[in-house]
Amino acid sequence: MILVLQLVVMLYTLSSVAAKLASGEEALSPAFLLYYGVEILILGIYAIAWQQIIKRCDLSVAYANRSMAILWSLIWTVVFFQETLTKKNIIGVLLVFAGTMIVNNDGE
Repeated sequence: MILVLQLVVMLYTLSSVAAKLASGEEALSPAFLLYYGVEILILGIYAIAWQQIIKRCDLSVAYANRSMAILWSLIWTVVFFQETLTKKNIIGVLLVFAGTMIVNNDGE
């Protein structure tokens, strides 16, 4: 279930990628509308998937895993936008990851 939860969180963070891509386009241009439409589609799929997740697992575990969006967002900034990570970024993600692992192990 944790793997499915992470896939849903990963999907959610992809909406931010679409939003950033849309922000680089002229308002109401075809590219803007495409990226914006993709963002809305992703958020719609995420909303349905999230509803199913919270029906099937502890709410505390689900919300703790949602904090892993920080990790996924950092991965996307490197992959899609070639941004560099700082030591503070890495330390922060490691702290969030450690906290999430504690909650996941406690939830089992």
